Amino acid sequence: MSYLSPLLSRHGAVQAGGLDAGVAAHYGDPNREQRALAGYNGRPGTAVVDLSHRGVVTVTGEDRLSWLNTLSSQSLTGLKANVGTELLFLSIQGRIDFLARVVDDGATTWLLVETQEAQPLAQWLNSMKFMLRVEIADVSQDWAVVGSVNEVEGWDKLLKWTDPWPHIGEGGYSYAAIDEAEHPGLERPWHEYLVPATQLVAMVGDRPLAGVWAAEALRIAAWRPRLGAETDEKTIPHELDLLRTAVHLSKGCYKGQETVARVHNLGHPPRRLVFLQLDGSQHTIPAPGSEVFAGDKKVGVVTSVAQHYEMGPIALALIKRTVQTDVVLTVNDSDEKYVAAQETIVATDAGQVVGRAKGFLRAPR
Repeated sequence: MSYLSPLLSRHGAVQAGGLDAGVAAHYGDPNREQRALAGYNGRPGTAVVDLSHRGVVTVTGEDRLSWLNTLSSQSLTGLKANVGTELLFLSIQGRIDFLARVVDDGATTWLLVETQEAQPLAQWLNSMKFMLRVEIADVSQDWAVVGSVNEVEGWDKLLKWTDPWPHIGEGGYSYAAIDEAEHPGLERPWHEYLVPATQLVAMVGDRPLAGVWAAEALRIAAWRPRLGAETDEKTIPHELDLLRTAVHLSKGCYKGQETVARVHNLGHPPRRLVFLQLDGSQHTIPAPGSEVFAGDKKVGVVTSVAQHYEMGPIALALIKRTVQTDVVLTVNDSDEKYVAAQETIVATDAGQVVGRAKGFLRAPR
């Protein structure tokens, strides 16, 4: 049976589809919900987002952090309690198999993942534990995730994952073509709370709710990639600027590390993530999966799209790295065509760091 959130009983709730099936897309007024989530007129946002469909996997045992360190792209041996980070589990070819948001409470490491990832991730981790002192469990039915831009008053005792994006982590690297102080992700702090599933309705209480459409609009505006949206079976982390938060370039060996190092030091990612400001004169927006053209040539695909309460229709797209940054793109969705101005997320010269004297790419200060 598919999951249905108890908060769908709220007045005006309209269920989402796709990656977010089971929770509300909106509660009747997506733009108002965005303002309530993000804050406006100098006031902080007060709304929370029901993400109770998300997957939650726990890892317990004395060896949990050192073990996860050997399997993933992130350095976890020195991870402090209640500090959020993220990691990737990669294939031998360096492609992204799993992306997990990570927080450790001192006894348990919590991995927050997309709905469809929890069971296969738990199974894969169990197959990799061998004789180490670790226990893995898919606890998605027992815990609900609730998101917010601002910290929620009265929830200080709940375990909370705070998104490190867009800050460059230790061992990370930025592929952005802008000054870090200008990164739009700085305007979107993000927190995800773990709430006992049986207490979800009571804990949310009468707080204002925003649907996942509101959260997605803020995510896209922050250039924040999402597994299952910006990724496919070929995606490597360089294409999405994920080296800044999910990869430690100086840690020990892990599966996929050779590809990560080779592309970063000697090569270039074949594709790059871009932000699209879409023509707002039409009354529709393109669907994810719509093709992106430069002139008559197909150069990529739209991965996420939303109606932003200030900028209008916006999108993320994955396009060929060699597409010039000043080219006006066109998005084709069936019979509709949308003119799209691109903003560079991943620089066209991303990679090939060895021998680079200067450039857009930068490590943390």
